Amino acid sequence: MDKKYFFFDIDGTLTDIKTGIPVPSALETIKKLQDKGHFVAIATGRAYYKTKETAKMLGIHNLVSNGGAALIYNDELVTNSPLDREKALALIHEADEKGFGILVAVNDSIDVVMKDERFIEQVGERQEPTRYILDKSLNYDDLKDIYKIYIAIPEDKEEELTLRDTVGHIRFVPPYLTYQHDAKEKGIIKMMEYLKADIKDVVVFGDGENDLVMFKKEWTSIAMGNGVEDLKKKADFVTKDSTDDGIEYACRHFGWID
Repeated sequence: MDKKYFFFDIDGTLTDIKTGIPVPSALETIKKLQDKGHFVAIATGRAYYKTKETAKMLGIHNLVSNGGAALIYNDELVTNSPLDREKALALIHEADEKGFGILVAVNDSIDVVMKDERFIEQVGERQEPTRYILDKSLNYDDLKDIYKIYIAIPEDKEEELTLRDTVGHIRFVPPYLTYQHDAKEKGIIKMMEYLKADIKDVVVFGDGENDLVMFKKEWTSIAMGNGVEDLKKKADFVTKDSTDDGIEYACRHFGWID
């Protein structure tokens, strides 16, 4: 058997995008792949603390999380790198000087620090569970590590933030930008280097635009039937929808499971 190294996105790939519930056949397929000796991991932009319980529920013990910056092997954290500090601080200072509300995640948790309440005043609280720590004496330059930055800036004002593209970011919701690592493909490569395995044996599954970065010609890329069109165009194979047993279908198609 040629050992494969599977990296799965979560939402809309292993789960029903509408309910967030894991697809039963996907869970069964993961177990079969593991039983056959294949390596199975999650690849996600989510922070590690958000992904641990999901991985446990899915029966997966390896993770590329935090947008490729965190590696977890056999449930043990190997590395979790913060953002480039110099670039992050420059971005924060520009946003602060121009009056945009800012939240900063300084560790891998639900905590964010803020020196004032402008972010909440401008866009309200975040939809995800968040603990807001207000420190009016906060000096951004004293921050040792910066994992994520949230900047309250509408899309039509992005041009005002001249350093906006110096750090990876995504607009998950209209009112603000989330600055985070966005290089899942680099995390996959780092994991393969850690495992001393050949990247040609990588297989990735995804469905969203944020999965485009990990669809590389160096390995096998599989798009879910419910995936976005740009991803399907880039894929080596398009399987069925996640809820139509797409994971199982693809793995049977390639002979990875019986």
